Amino acid sequence: QVQFVESGGGLVQPGGSLRLSCAASGFDFSTSAMGWYRQAPGKERELVGTINNSGSFAYYVDSVKGRFTISRDNTKTTVYLQMSSLKPEDTTVYYCNTPSWAYRGVYWGQGTQVTVSS
Repeated sequence: QVQFVESGGGLVQPGGSLRLSCAASGFDFSTSAMGWYRQAPGKERELVGTINNSGSFAYYVDSVKGRFTISRDNTKTTVYLQMSSLKPEDTTVYYCNTPSWAYRGVYWGQGTQVTVSS
């Protein structure tokens, strides 16, 4: 079955960096675009960015543009989110999914918590 396992979260000081990983399984990863999403308590899940199936193109929302980088390794069926210049407002749980499944609200993993605090 489809599964996403996010990891790499933790506590980091403002201005610091973290690299999140998302191991995917149960579908044809190499032909699927992937996205990173985040959801703060009491708020709707929001898009962070997406990457096409080959990894040649990525899109970012304005709030993370220039600070976050999405990459992928199709041989490992894993997508990454490199986060730098982290801000307290980046504190939340981060998830990965394919954009189409995210739109349908299915196959969410457990997410990984990122806390930016001094």
